[in-house]
Amino acid sequence: MGAADLYAWLMPAVRGELCNGFDAHVLASIVAVGLTDAHERGCMPSETLGIGGVRLCGMIDEVFPALRTVFSKFETLAEPDMAEDETCLRDLLRRATAGAERDLLLADMVARRAMAPNHLWQDLGLRSRRELSWIMERHFEPLALRNTADMKWKKFLFRMICRDEGYRLCSVPVCSECDDFDHCFGDETGESRMARVRNAQ
Repeated sequence: MGAADLYAWLMPAVRGELCNGFDAHVLASIVAVGLTDAHERGCMPSETLGIGGVRLCGMIDEVFPALRTVFSKFETLAEPDMAEDETCLRDLLRRATAGAERDLLLADMVARRAMAPNHLWQDLGLRSRRELSWIMERHFEPLALRNTADMKWKKFLFRMICRDEGYRLCSVPVCSECDDFDHCFGDETGESRMARVRNAQ
């Protein structure tokens, strides 16, 4: 199954009283692309989702409880190793939450998916960049409020890390003087990994 098929399999299993509809969509999207990437790379889902088996199965229990037995085979997966830039991004996102477990889980998965090569909204399996902005506003509001110029989210998050660590991401003093302005602020176009689901609606 591809990412769109996995998403279509996950969404009917949502237990509505335990999960906001948009949050369920976000989690299903991330899990779908994470499982797809794990299959394509021949690795465990912990490597593509950024969380170990206990936390993955806990999230499945809460949001997609009918699928618990399917995911139980992953419960013994250890927490994955992280590179330094992912650790910094995870810490940045976690500090912007209220500390609820689902927010922390989302922070950790977003940090891992940000290591992938595409636009962040694509590697989260979302339908558009706007959905990523909604996630940021809903779960990471302090960071969302700081992105006043609407910089591309991956660029913005790594720029925040650089500021925290005390070094500059680029040499120009202000973005308006940059010769490659669109690299950070241009359109984030492209096909969603859930395009088949989107087109069927």
